[in-house]
Amino acid sequence: MVFTNDTEDALLAAVALVNSADDPDTMTTLEDVNAFYEEHGYTGARPRTHGDLDAVRTLRAPLRRLLTAERDAAVPLVNAILAEHRALPQLLRHDALDWHLHAVELDAAFATRVAVETALAMVDVIRSHETSRLGVCALDDCEGIVLDLSRNRSRRFCSTACGNRAAVAAYRARKRG
Repeated sequence: MVFTNDTEDALLAAVALVNSADDPDTMTTLEDVNAFYEEHGYTGARPRTHGDLDAVRTLRAPLRRLLTAERDAAVPLVNAILAEHRALPQLLRHDALDWHLHAVELDAAFATRVAVETALAMVDVIRSHETSRLGVCALDDCEGIVLDLSRNRSRRFCSTACGNRAAVAAYRARKRG
């Protein structure tokens, strides 16, 4: 394991949220944001309004900047998120989860919780010198974010679909050449 479970979960959720902006956009309805809430195991207040949806959608660009920033450039971004939301890290144990960090109340707006949990996860990434585990998809026409949690740091594509497209293109190039 590279990171603690809550750090991995927050990073996976942040990558999924950022990548939801890719064409086709998969975060366009309140049902989409609630499915994201469920899929990534969030707790606390659920997104209930179109305002919640808009706030989560608005997070995608700043989180992209954070997830793709070099280590030293990520620090002020993390600090700004934590300061903006007056984050106060605390250890909590609830539901079926063992001790883990929260830095805002469970009833805080969903977008606030996503932003702060991502910032806390990036604290671990920065402190462990692991920013190279985050990057942009190796497929030329894709801008998806890649989170590489593999032991040998071999993940290059944001999805299986991009990996398959690259493999097919390489196969066709070999056949032509």
